[in-house]
Amino acid sequence: MSMIHNLRAAVRPSRPSLRKESGSYDTTRDPSTPSAVVDCAVYRDGARVDSPSTSKTPTPHEAMRKVRRDGGFVWIGLHEPTEAEFSGIASEFGLHPLAVEDAIQAHQRPKLERYDDTLFTVFKTIHYVDHTELTANSEVVETGEVMCFTGRDFIITVRHGGQGSLRALRHRLQDDPELLAKGPSAVLHAIADHVVDGYVAVADAMQDDIDEVETEVFSPGRKGTPRGTDAGRIYQLKREVLEFKRAVSPLLRPMQLLSERPMRLIDPDIQKYFRDVADHLARVQEQVIGFDELLNSILQANLAQASVAQNEDMRKITSWAAIIAVPTMVCGVYGMNFDYMPELHWKFGYPVVMTAMVGMCVGIHRTLKRNGWL
Repeated sequence: MSMIHNLRAAVRPSRPSLRKESGSYDTTRDPSTPSAVVDCAVYRDGARVDSPSTSKTPTPHEAMRKVRRDGGFVWIGLHEPTEAEFSGIASEFGLHPLAVEDAIQAHQRPKLERYDDTLFTVFKTIHYVDHTELTANSEVVETGEVMCFTGRDFIITVRHGGQGSLRALRHRLQDDPELLAKGPSAVLHAIADHVVDGYVAVADAMQDDIDEVETEVFSPGRKGTPRGTDAGRIYQLKREVLEFKRAVSPLLRPMQLLSERPMRLIDPDIQKYFRDVADHLARVQEQVIGFDELLNSILQANLAQASVAQNEDMRKITSWAAIIAVPTMVCGVYGMNFDYMPELHWKFGYPVVMTAMVGMCVGIHRTLKRNGWL
């Protein structure tokens, strides 16, 4: 079908560079929408029944009545709803209390759960934070959550966090009626693909940060030796990678289940495309695991360089102490208040002693420098 062939183009527009376009994420709630309901629409035969530009957006109760009367499905989008705001919707659509509790409290692990005739899916969204310079306190990624309740004739998305808006995704889907005609499972796939595409873009941006740190650690400093970098920067980047890893790794199994296990709520034509999402997610997971291992190696190398630099400093200090010990010893001997000492009253005693001290110091210095201590 032509719709299936154009599925990737519909839900995967060209990704903007995260480094260049910091405004590619919606970070505020629409001022015209004071409630938690960002949008609510009924779709029938792939078209939006009530366009927000020409009529008032229906309430969730009104939308569900239209669906039950005339068919189609409803897509409700919410942003950080309170328990009071979500209780009516949960009652209207018969959502399980455990899933409702997770959706309200947020901070959930990515997962896929089935409650009766409803699929509950949790996605962690990742946003790359632009920064001119990576420091020990730099925030590299911001996380949010998108939770989806998918039923036979409805899909409810609950978003937490200031980034990861689904408004642009909704508009792209509305421009492809053949895709929306497949029902709520098409929306679920589009959201999953949108989230994973965000992972790919963030991984590419984080690769640049890791390359920068790696270059600084192994770039030559004085005398051609690696100069290293601040260990705090490496540790901070490692923490951000672990945050990224917590979002990516748990999601792989749910995507595999959606692509491999037949489900009544997932259209067979859509299910095969979850396999593509799972493949992209697996590739990102491999990248993140590689980032973690590479940062471990970079951190160990940086600490080893710091230890070597300290040893070099101690060797230099010890070498100069050995050189200074020679005149100190001679002067200490001749500084004693005795009348009968060798050559004490010899007129050439002073220049001979001074020459001997300088000669011994020069000899020790040359020996230590030849052996690499200075």
